[in-house]
Order: sequence, then C-alpha cells, then structure tokens
Amino acid sequence: MKKTTIADVAQYANVSNSTVSQYLNKRYEYMSAETRKKIEEAIEALQYRPNLMARSLKQKSTFTIGIIVANIIHDFSTKIINALEAEFDKEGFHMIVCNSADNPKKEKKHIETLLEKQVDGLIVFPTGENKNLYIRLHQQAMPIVFIDRFIEGVDIPAVLLDNFSAMDTAVGTFRKQPIAFITTSLALPITPRVERLEGFRQALRNRDLLIDERYIKNGEPAEMTEIFNQLFTLEQPPRGIIAANDRIFQELMLYIKKRNIHVPNDVQVIAVDDVPYANFLTPSITTLQQPILPMAQKAASLLLAKIKKEHLADDDQRLYRFKPILIDRDSTN
Repeated sequence: MKKTTIADVAQYANVSNSTVSQYLNKRYEYMSAETRKKIEEAIEALQYRPNLMARSLKQKSTFTIGIIVANIIHDFSTKIINALEAEFDKEGFHMIVCNSADNPKKEKKHIETLLEKQVDGLIVFPTGENKNLYIRLHQQAMPIVFIDRFIEGVDIPAVLLDNFSAMDTAVGTFRKQPIAFITTSLALPITPRVERLEGFRQALRNRDLLIDERYIKNGEPAEMTEIFNQLFTLEQPPRGIIAANDRIFQELMLYIKKRNIHVPNDVQVIAVDDVPYANFLTPSITTLQQPILPMAQKAASLLLAKIKKEHLADDDQRLYRFKPILIDRDSTN
C-alpha cells in the first residue's frame, strides 16, 4: 500500500505543498479557516500520518518536553501536569513525565535519560541537591524551567506559589490561637516547605503573635500520628492548624476522625492545595488554592520561548510568584 505524502494531501485539498507543511507545523497566521478545513478533511480522508522522524531531523527538534515531578501522588503535581500538557499540545509538543519521588539520584537519572532522548526542554520540580548539574545544563543553553521550587545560585527561571502570601492569608483567616504549622520533612531544602515555614513565622511576627516552636512540626507522613499526639496533648492544644500540603492534610483529617476531634469547635483547619474532597468533607475544609492554569501557562511560555530562542518582555526575571486563592469553607467559621 502506497504511503500517503504531503503532496497527496496538497493535491486532494487543492493547495500547495508548503501550505500543507505550514498547517502541520501549526503556522496558521496567513491561512484562512476555509483552507485549514480543506487540509484537515484531506488528512482525515487520506489517513495521512506525518513522519515524525523526518520532521525532527529537518527542524532539529523532537517536539518533546521532559517533565520531572517531585512526587506524582500530590494533587498539585497531577493538576499541573494536566495543564502543562494542554499548553504544549497547542504548540505541537508532546511530554514525557518522570517521577523523582524527591530522590536526588532518581532526579539525576531522569535528566540523563531525557537528554539521551533529545527532549527539546525540561520542566522540573527540583530536589535542590543537583545544583552543579543544573548550572552545567544552563551553561550549555539547555532550555529549563523550574516549577514549584527554585535553587539558590542557579540562573534558571522558576514558577511557584507566593508561599509568604499564602501563610499570611492563612494566619489572618484563623479566629483562634495558638496556631500550629505542620509540613513534611525539612531534610532537603525544598522551596515550598522552607518558605511556608518562614512565611508562617513571618505572619506571626507581623501580628505580634508568639512564635512557639512546640506548635511547629515537620516529618514524614508515617510520623504524623506521633506528631499530632504531641500537639493535642499539650497543656494548650492548637486551636488552628495549617496543613502545609495535601499529604499532611490527609493524615490530619484521619487523625481528627479517629480521635473524634470537632472541626471547627475544637480546632480550625486550613490546607494548602485545594484537593477535590475538601469541599465534600463534613465540615468542608478551608483551602489555599494554587492558580494552576496561570502557573502552567507561564511555565510553558517561558520554556517555549527558550526553545524557539525568542525573547519575552520579562526575560530578566528569575522568580514568577503567583498569589494563592483562599477558598473559605466551614473549617474556619
């Protein structure tokens, strides 16, 4: 069976070969809607499939983006992957998604594998432990954008939540004190964990509230039961708790249910990341939502500009922080 070519599509649609090529490369600027429709119908009728290998060789691009998430079980990770895929798909790029599980060795291995596959660019949730590798890749002009996190001393743009604003909003929402802050392990210098902790302390200072280290905890999810036991057996248990991410929030709600602790009468709760079930719980839980779509759009536009060697108006900016959205529900009323 003869393989369908661009020339066949052009003849069927009654347009030039170059017009079909422009269509396949999503260059529609000077193409009428009627012409696009004719080419689309021709491709469908002839069952034309582009030769991606030839296209890659000709354009020196694999039209592939490597994504390395820190932990794919986080609600934020899955949502941002979905939003990024939609943005890159508009430009004809595909994604390869890897999960580092916050393991620097796995992160390094994934980077090496993706580079071997000749991806055009990388979007990474960095662990913070491969600084020299990122410096080297930046010096080699490899297009990279960080998301959710950044690494000090590495000149790679990063798109992330304004963690200080998030903590200020959270502390300002509580109507009762003392307030506890709980995050996952601080063994690695992971930006949102470190910044949310500092943001929490700063928010207390700004309101002349006491910073009591007994109410500030970090650890692995498996350690949370013991951490919650410590908090709720204090002479004055917390009246408000900030769960710094969705994993801590899950453990907290399980503990509260088992111990028959009443929310919000006994303790008020705010969770960072608007997990879908927060609205279905009784009572519903107040959350700080990360603006997923704007963050994904900014990360994608930054990376695509680097790949295409285009300049953006804010090229010299390194950190792009996005304000959280407070979803005020019953757990703080």
